[in-house]
Amino acid sequence: MATTRTREDTWLTTVTLDGVALGVFDTFSGGEGDSEEQRYPPGGMADEVSLGGRRTFGNVTIGRNLDALVDWPRIKWYYSRRGSGRVVIGRTPLSSDGVRSGDPLTFTGTLKTVTLPEVDSTGTDAAILELEVTTDGVG
Repeated sequence: MATTRTREDTWLTTVTLDGVALGVFDTFSGGEGDSEEQRYPPGGMADEVSLGGRRTFGNVTIGRNLDALVDWPRIKWYYSRRGSGRVVIGRTPLSSDGVRSGDPLTFTGTLKTVTLPEVDSTGTDAAILELEVTTDGVG
């Protein structure tokens, strides 16, 4: 069976906030599929049993180099959407040539946190804008 391996840089991450396309983001972390664990010790000293649990998703944090012409004019709007803004994040695998090689995995949720880039008058690192999303589903 043939396989195609991927790297961290072979992904396309697109974002919309309240239906407004924000474009492509550079980093994606979180979004792990998890579940709560419920264990029960039955009587008679029987071995503990697993009852399973509710399925959950971890928060997703996305980031990109802040674009002064795209992000900065919207920054107050980003802040105003915390706690209620609906976010859709599409994560699509790319081939090593940058061609989409599958259907996107779509995460939905509510904007939780907006983090501006750090400031350092002696630094030259990329100024990264981050958005954290409380994830309520994946499709």
